[in-house]
Amino acid sequence: MNADIVVLPGDGIGPEVTREAVMVLRAIAEQFGHTFTFTEYAFGGASIDKHGVPATPETLQACAQSTAVLLGAVGGPRWDSVKPEIRAEAGLLALRKHLGVFANLRPVRPNPCLASASPLKEHLLKGVDLLVVRELTGGLYFGTPRVTRLVNGIAVATDTLTYTATEIARVVRLACTLARSRKKRVTSVDKANVLESSRLWRKTATEVGSEFPDVAMDHALVDSTAMRIVTSPASFDVMVTENMFGDILTDEASVLAGSLGLLPSASLGDGGPGLYEPIHGSAPDIAGRGIANPMGTILSAAMMLRYSLGLPEEAALVERAVDQVIADKVLTPDLGGTAGTDLVGASILARLRAANQ
Repeated sequence: MNADIVVLPGDGIGPEVTREAVMVLRAIAEQFGHTFTFTEYAFGGASIDKHGVPATPETLQACAQSTAVLLGAVGGPRWDSVKPEIRAEAGLLALRKHLGVFANLRPVRPNPCLASASPLKEHLLKGVDLLVVRELTGGLYFGTPRVTRLVNGIAVATDTLTYTATEIARVVRLACTLARSRKKRVTSVDKANVLESSRLWRKTATEVGSEFPDVAMDHALVDSTAMRIVTSPASFDVMVTENMFGDILTDEASVLAGSLGLLPSASLGDGGPGLYEPIHGSAPDIAGRGIANPMGTILSAAMMLRYSLGLPEEAALVERAVDQVIADKVLTPDLGGTAGTDLVGASILARLRAANQ
């Protein structure tokens, strides 16, 4: 397998965790005889400092021409005062648009060894294996007009929530396809009792669901779903929802695993390069201290192996290595341990190499 991988370390702890993930990918390439070429570009706040924009045209083009993109994290208080159109987060939205990715996959599978790290009671975590598929291109984050204006001397802000049936259908279709290799259950999440966009979402999801007679689809309101995530999380298999709902629900679901630092994600489109990143932020408060948890980024690299590179065996090997290191209790402070970023990465590498002997 030959792969050209663009690495965007980004800001805060991003460079620290992506470094460990790249080392894991290099080890996989060596063990299995693949050729992975890595090219690094400044992105987010680092790009603002260097180029004046969060993502240069050259960076976006390199990402579009790659096999896959690995991203650390972007943003931080240092860049909060810049114009909204050139904030670090704007670079991420531009990258997603340039790559044409429309679905963000966020798996949540609590490790039994970390049950005490979650605020939920241990019996609620048994059997939890949840995949959230979040739509990425529509909704409040992209709708127009988006404006703040004065009306009779009072500031009024407007955001626009827009979805097309095409946008809804393609992400629901992907969720149903993914469900076929799991428990064959999809929960479509909306707010159809209030929002017109959600009524279109539910109607379209129902139509797409009929294309998959082997997959059971149910519909749930976002508020009751938020409650079920912490009261009966094992009742979910694949969850599909719109952009903002997915953003909020996946952060809530992170408490099941015990730490944001554990959770990976993949953003996929129609056959182009995928974008892989942990769901945590740049955590500027711990940047440079060597204590950031690299597992979420390493597991994102495993998702890259599975979805963009077509290497499920190698992906599973990385996931098992992470599970083994957790069982060995080599944990960073966010999980109650004392290990540093480097030690966790080195321990995962050691487990990978041991598995190949």
